[in-house]
Amino acid sequence: MNTITLWHNPRCSKSRDSFKLLEEKGIEAKVVKYLEDVPTIDELKTVLTMLGMSSARELMRTKEAVYGELNLKDETSEEKLIEAMVNNPKLIERPIVIKGNKAVIGRPIEKVIELLG
Repeated sequence: MNTITLWHNPRCSKSRDSFKLLEEKGIEAKVVKYLEDVPTIDELKTVLTMLGMSSARELMRTKEAVYGELNLKDETSEEKLIEAMVNNPKLIERPIVIKGNKAVIGRPIEKVIELLG
């Protein structure tokens, strides 16, 4: 089985749900508390590819106050959007579960169940 990685925010109920699901299935996942252990630009680009997303904006929490404060709504540069997530990791949608070369955002939890197979 491929190693499972969970980009986790313990304060988020959806993230806790994904963590609990992995525990219930007996899966020892690598847990990355991405607000503390912030992903690099390259890691974010890789995850975007794994998620099948064509734009970094798809991975962003657009309702976060910092999204508006940084005026990201009108930003067209993918590099600047990715940099904004590195500099403000709470902009990253959560949770992200990675298995092999595929990843899903665990909303709804059924996406995680499908990824795990």
